[in-house]
Amino acid sequence: MRWDNLRLAGVGQEDPAVPLFARGAVTRTFDTPEFKGMTFYEIKARSIINRVPAASRVPFEYTINPYRGCTHRCVYCFARKTHEYLDLDAGADFDSKIIVKVNAAELARKELAAPRWGGAHVAMGTNVDCYQRAEGRYRLMRGILAALRDAANPFSILTKGTLILRDLDLLTEAADVTEVSANVSAGFVDQEMWRAVENGTPHPLRRLETCAALNDHGIACGVLMAPILPYLTDSPAQLEETVKEIAASGATHLSPIVLHLRPGAREWWLAWLSREHPRLVPRYLELYGRGSYAPKSYQQRITTLVKELAERHGVGRATPAMARRLPPRRDPAPAAPEQLRLL
Repeated sequence: MRWDNLRLAGVGQEDPAVPLFARGAVTRTFDTPEFKGMTFYEIKARSIINRVPAASRVPFEYTINPYRGCTHRCVYCFARKTHEYLDLDAGADFDSKIIVKVNAAELARKELAAPRWGGAHVAMGTNVDCYQRAEGRYRLMRGILAALRDAANPFSILTKGTLILRDLDLLTEAADVTEVSANVSAGFVDQEMWRAVENGTPHPLRRLETCAALNDHGIACGVLMAPILPYLTDSPAQLEETVKEIAASGATHLSPIVLHLRPGAREWWLAWLSREHPRLVPRYLELYGRGSYAPKSYQQRITTLVKELAERHGVGRATPAMARRLPPRRDPAPAAPEQLRLL
C-alpha cells in the first residue's frame, strides 16, 4: 500500500506515488498514550474548500475537511468508505491512519479571498470530525477559523469532541461579523454503548456540556441525536433519557437521525455486531437488506417519538444557565486514558 512506503523526508519533496496531493507526504507517529498505534500522514493538499455532490442528502454545498480518517473510532461511521479512495481500508486503517492536510489554513485563506468565491456557507465536521484528537496536536482549526472570520464567511461546525471550546475566542469573534452555528453529535447517553461503539470520543454528557458552553458564549448550538441504533439505543426509555439530557444542556434544537449503513461502514458494523450481538444480525439484515437506510416506517416512528419527547422536556426552551441550576447528574465513570485530554 503506497502510504506505508513513504520516507520520513521533508514535506516539500515530491512523491509521484501520491497523485492526490500536490507534494509528498511525511509519515509520523507520536510516542504518547493518546496516539498509541496511530500513524499520521502529513500532506500538502491541492485545495481545501470542497463542493458537495448534488446527489448528497445534505443541506449545504461546501465543506472544509482538514483530516481524513478519524481517531474517534466510531464503529458505525458513514465516512469509512472514503478511506478506500486512498488505498487504505475502511476498518482499522480509518481508525488509525490519519491524513493531515497541514496546509489547510493557508489554503482556506487563499480560496476564501479568490474573486470567484461567492461567500457561501461552509460546513465543517461533516465527513470526519475536525475536532478529533489529532486536532489537539496539529491545531489546524485555529487557522481555518481565523481565515473564515477575516473573510466574514458564514460557517457551521459539527463535532463529537469537546476540543471546540479551545477556540471559543475565534468563534465569538467570527460570530460578531458573520453567521456562526454549531451542533454536537450525541445519539445516546448510555455509557456501555458509548464505550462499545464510540470509545475514542468524550462521554456524551461531556459533549452536551460543550453544547451548553457554546450557547453560553453566544454560539447557537443544537444537538444531532445521531445515530440512533436500532435494537440497541432505540427503546422509549433510552430515547427519553437522551432527550432529557439534551434538554438540560440548553440545546437550541434537536435533530434525530437513525443509523444508516453505507458501504464500508456497513461491513465494519456488521462484523462488530456479529461479535458482540450476534442475535441482532438477522434483524439488521431485515432492516437494511435493501440499502443503506432503515425503512421509512421505522425512521418515522423514531422521529415522531423523539419529537414528542423533545416537546415534553422543553428542548430549545431551557437555557444553559437554567440547566446548571438543575439537580446534578450522575457523573460518568472515569474516562479511559486516551480520552483524558478531551474532557
